[in-house]
Amino acid sequence: MTPSNATLTVAIMGPTASGKTAAALEIAAHIPSEIISVDSALVYREMDIGTAKPTAAELASVPHHLIDILDPTDAYSVMQFRNDAIRLVGEISARGKLPLLVGGTMLYFKGLKDGLDDLPQADATIRAELDAEEAEVGTPALHARLAEIDPVTAARLKPNDSQRIQRALEIYLLTGQPMSALLEKAPKSTLPFDLFSIALEPSDRSVLHQRIAARFDAMLKNDDLIDEVKALRARGDLHPNLPSMRCVGYRQTWEYLDGLYSLADLREKGIAATRQLAKRQLTWLRSMPERHVIDCLAGDAPTQVLQEIQRTMTTAK
Repeated sequence: MTPSNATLTVAIMGPTASGKTAAALEIAAHIPSEIISVDSALVYREMDIGTAKPTAAELASVPHHLIDILDPTDAYSVMQFRNDAIRLVGEISARGKLPLLVGGTMLYFKGLKDGLDDLPQADATIRAELDAEEAEVGTPALHARLAEIDPVTAARLKPNDSQRIQRALEIYLLTGQPMSALLEKAPKSTLPFDLFSIALEPSDRSVLHQRIAARFDAMLKNDDLIDEVKALRARGDLHPNLPSMRCVGYRQTWEYLDGLYSLADLREKGIAATRQLAKRQLTWLRSMPERHVIDCLAGDAPTQVLQEIQRTMTTAK
């Protein structure tokens, strides 16, 4: 079976531990497909355990893209993702295969669908000044400052979200305008393909929380995650403020290795951070009314996803 419409692209979205990989592999087993990862952590090499990266067998079973493309010292922006994704969709469609955008980085999905703004590039001097200010007064104080000049942006950011708070302040210092105002003026972009979005969401969030705990416990088994972060620290060129080391699980393990808390605390904090990530992902999903929702806790969820796509492809004929 080949895609009936070469412009059709499928997005498989969902919170962490919702079974997105299993659904994508089920699709690829029945429809010639290639997977484009939509995950801000999977782009990094040497980070396999804490990112729940697909296994070697899974990666070999179907072509994957945007996995292991960067060193942990590097950063990967929404703009880079959007450009890469659009290029890859075109290449995959030209090969007569179905492009599958699979992941849980909702900012990437939003950037892909809605387009990007013309916000100014990062300024090293201002970033250094904000870093120094944050070190002196703390992230919550920067958040309070942001609330005075851009209450709309501040309201959607957590008081400890250092990276995004600094970016919003940087934009104001560079332009003299709140980031929210600039985003409101930004023109929307049209994708060069049809995007059909499926969201794997839990009918019972407590069960998803159980899955999250089980998966984090599996990462800690035999000290796998701890050993992975030890190896990253041993490189000598990484630090906890890098985007890669701010990924859920890595920040907590880094702090554990710094002696800030016990192994039991690491487990508790890692699971709590992952639950918070899932909560944010579900909040993003609720703002996407065009999505088709499938219960990720259903035993046949991957089959349901496949059937939904097959129906869509049949209708498109």
